[in-house]
Amino acid sequence: MNVLEVKDLTVGEGLIAGISFQICRGERLGMIGESGSGKSLTALSIMGLLPRGLNATGSITLLGTEVIGRSDRQVRRLRGPVVAMVFQEPMSALDPLMTVGRQVAEACDSSAQADITQLFIDVALDPARMDAYPHELSGGQRQRVLIAMALAHDPDLLICDEPTTALDVTVQDQILELLDALVEQRGLSLLFITHDLGVINRMCRRVLVLADGAIIEEAATSQVLSQPAHPYTAQLVAAAQPGPPAVPGPVGQVVLTADKATRRFASQNALDNLSLVVHRGERLGIVGGSGSGKSTLLRQFAGLDALDSGSVTVGAQVQVVFQDPQSSLNPRLKVGRSIAEGMPRKDSERINQVLAEVGLAPDSAERYPHQFSGGQRQRISIARAVAGRPEVLLADEPVSALDVSVRAQVLELLDRLVKDYGLTLVMVSHDLSVIREVCTTVAVMHQGRIVEHGPTEQIWVNPQHEYTRSLLAAIPRL
Repeated sequence: MNVLEVKDLTVGEGLIAGISFQICRGERLGMIGESGSGKSLTALSIMGLLPRGLNATGSITLLGTEVIGRSDRQVRRLRGPVVAMVFQEPMSALDPLMTVGRQVAEACDSSAQADITQLFIDVALDPARMDAYPHELSGGQRQRVLIAMALAHDPDLLICDEPTTALDVTVQDQILELLDALVEQRGLSLLFITHDLGVINRMCRRVLVLADGAIIEEAATSQVLSQPAHPYTAQLVAAAQPGPPAVPGPVGQVVLTADKATRRFASQNALDNLSLVVHRGERLGIVGGSGSGKSTLLRQFAGLDALDSGSVTVGAQVQVVFQDPQSSLNPRLKVGRSIAEGMPRKDSERINQVLAEVGLAPDSAERYPHQFSGGQRQRISIARAVAGRPEVLLADEPVSALDVSVRAQVLELLDRLVKDYGLTLVMVSHDLSVIREVCTTVAVMHQGRIVEHGPTEQIWVNPQHEYTRSLLAAIPRL
């Protein structure tokens, strides 16, 4: 008997359009596709957790038990013992007012200290962290708590919905290694949902490709990655391949300087006696894991934070592109007005010009941010940043939340605008492969210090520092 059978699943008006697939015991199935393809809705349908107003038809059986048409109370009996899910954003999935130990205890319906301790040990978390609240843990630690909760009832099927998208590459590597070991040890069936083909290649033997709510390709992972049958799949595979490195150009005088910059948060040095210079026309990538201090350094250059000691000198006009355009764009302002905020004075002709430069129609100016996709919102953020013709563009993880093909489009856009405007670029990322496509020099940060600095291609081919080597090794490969 298959652990999961999905037949003619339809959700809403074409959100999911009659898909069918199955997962046998011990199988690892990957599901890939861009935002809006129906991946997460499929997972929520299996869990019986569709949002109100969305109804599913067709059939979903878990170990022979039908899910569709059952009451929430009936489906609840399957959650935990038969199927469990690890969600994308642990900070949203965990209760901020409850210790993580108590949340794991509730998940396993046990107050026995030994049971909870063992679950923490299973997911490589120090049991001493049981009394911590979610905000006191790192992103990787919070994700381990969610995995512990999912495994509490030893389910037959584990669904992972983008469980590493928000993590830096080294922490992602640790979480994937943990999931790989737990699935193997417990003989679990796995449904792994992601837009990252490198992750699918590592975790799954078979893959489904979704587009517009339909399965357009289903085959062995190796076959899909080497010989994709559908043009859309071929496009995803092409977008996931490393692009050509950025070509160095002429540079001028120094425009940004950090001199013995130190910034402390609680007992940790986010910046630890750091010195760095950036020249006009340079494309500098700053890479490192979460907590390395890279975003703190960018905030210093943007004038958004103060140092505890040392100095930062900015000798040019700067603008910033933030990681999450959903948060950085005012939801109450039309796009045209948001773009105008980055200009000395409102100029409708200039607004239309920058919208065209980032690949958006002029009528976009009269719409609100929520009416655009994530990739389109990031284009709007870039338009706002360049509208006032700055000399330096600071980009903080501008593509980390985007699908692989959208990411490629935004990186190409940044590359073109930097050339067209003659910008100096400072871009923060946790992914060296992203930096390699846009930046000609790179500074590797670790624990508030720059541990390696030089030409991007030289560091890519011949990294000197152990931490740089670990960042490169952690990049998922096709």
